[in-house]
Amino acid sequence: MKPLDPRLLRQARAARRYVVLTTGLGVATTALLVVQSLLLARIIAGVAMDGESLADVRAQVVVLGIVLAARAVIAGAQERFGHRAATAVVRQLRERLIDHATRELGAGQRVPGNENGTENGEGGVTPSGAPLALLATRGLDALDGYLTRYLPQLLLSATLTPAVLVVIWWEDWIAGLTILLTLPLIPLFMALIGMVSQSEADRGLASLQRLGTQVLDLIAGLPTLRALGTASHQAERVRVAGDAHRRATMKTLRTAFLSALVLEVLVTLSVALVAVGIGLRLVHGSLGLHTGLAVLLLAPEVYLPLRTVGTHFHASVDGLAAAQQAFDVLERPVPVRGTVPAPDLARTTISLDAVSVRHDGVPTPTPDRLSAGLAPGEIVALTGPSGSGKSTAVAVLLGLRAPDSGAVVLSDSGAVTLSGAEPVTLSGAGPVSLADVEPESWWRQIAWCPQHPVLVPGTLHENVRLLCPSATDAQIAEAARVTKFDDVVSTVPGGWSGRVGQGGTGLSAGQRQRLALTRLLLSDAPLVVLDEPTAHLDAGSERAVLDLLTELRRRGRTVVMVAHRPALVAAADRTIDVSGHTVAGLETGSQMEVPA
Repeated sequence: MKPLDPRLLRQARAARRYVVLTTGLGVATTALLVVQSLLLARIIAGVAMDGESLADVRAQVVVLGIVLAARAVIAGAQERFGHRAATAVVRQLRERLIDHATRELGAGQRVPGNENGTENGEGGVTPSGAPLALLATRGLDALDGYLTRYLPQLLLSATLTPAVLVVIWWEDWIAGLTILLTLPLIPLFMALIGMVSQSEADRGLASLQRLGTQVLDLIAGLPTLRALGTASHQAERVRVAGDAHRRATMKTLRTAFLSALVLEVLVTLSVALVAVGIGLRLVHGSLGLHTGLAVLLLAPEVYLPLRTVGTHFHASVDGLAAAQQAFDVLERPVPVRGTVPAPDLARTTISLDAVSVRHDGVPTPTPDRLSAGLAPGEIVALTGPSGSGKSTAVAVLLGLRAPDSGAVVLSDSGAVTLSGAEPVTLSGAGPVSLADVEPESWWRQIAWCPQHPVLVPGTLHENVRLLCPSATDAQIAEAARVTKFDDVVSTVPGGWSGRVGQGGTGLSAGQRQRLALTRLLLSDAPLVVLDEPTAHLDAGSERAVLDLLTELRRRGRTVVMVAHRPALVAAADRTIDVSGHTVAGLETGSQMEVPA
């Protein structure tokens, strides 16, 4: 953990401007401090020793007042620009972090920071995004103390301390030598304390991320836990994680208080040594009062920046630890994204050619060498036991996960053979790998309904139009009739103007699922992907999903769905057993005829 990490200057332009400004203000502060001390010593010595009157020192008093006012203005400017810079730096780092994660996602890589996700039942990990979200919010917010308190004092110690030491040495070399010998004790003890506090800060941030991940996962799975009657049993897990975070935070605070005491004692003893030496020489007449006063006034200022750096260091370790993690994420190489525009999915054959995906802690890939095809306008159901890789296959198809081997191949109609290392087109345009396709042009043609649909705070009307803002009221009413969401609207106070909270608070899991299906039906995307569309619906409500499939078939949409229920599987034109690699009853490697 470096006091001023060069990566901060590279990643945030506002940090560079702030460092330059703070350095300039530090130089001005140093000059004013030296002038102030020398003037004050001159005034006191003149009045005490030479008998000067107020009229004799009036000009010096006026200059002293101007110097004090200038120091106050500089301190206020430092505080003001410090908070502005902290806000700008955190914003720029947050934007770069999210942009980097998005580009990794667009390249089919796992989003950084999601290694602690939850098991998804497919042998893989569901990227909840909780660690990354905490890093980009609470974690980076802790940089405020670093930028407004710690960094200015750090830069001030690099300018004020050596400059004032030179002035003291010029005035009295004995006092200068005393300070020079005692000054290294402060950074030495700071380094020793920093070694301990760094590991504690890392543990504190990790405990906060674990706590946040558990709470978010608990909230996401609360409907299921309630249905199983085990919701209350999760309180102990959250309590244990909260206690761990509390202990880590208190340990960091305890170290901060003790280290501040150590630094105060060191500075007090060091200044006392200087004062004792000056006092003895003043008594013996070997040192003038003006020089002695100037040195006494300047001596504490030599130690002050270093002492303040040590004090504020512990208030900034959380921010530094978060910045370290953010820099690690930003330095991860992002594979080159595809630049080829996606073909029209309304007439494109999508083929999974020997796709395999490995997961951490799982010995075998899931799916394993999956080869399957998806023709335009057909409804295909992905089946197989839990853990066989159905959701992972969907993630690969969406371009959210890059396969460890194999590829997703797009062909503009024609027959495609699915065996062999390279796909062979029998008719139509040449095949294109999904890895070479521009992600945005691919995603614009896909409507995806995950197991946990995303709802934003707002009205039902606003949520249902997210995928199609131009949808008319008549179109919305027709889509709601197909999915039976109109029954839900009739029970919500305010109807379509009724509001839902973050994550769909105010609606049950099944109601949220119906809203997502209605929103999906309004989309004109040629490819529709459904991940367990009946997961939160009872047997009676699954009729709405079957009606949705009928409507999508009528509109000529291509549908891929993860299905377990027999009625849903029966509604598909074709099934793909992800575990057995069977395509419409034909073994892998056999040729699949695709209608033109």
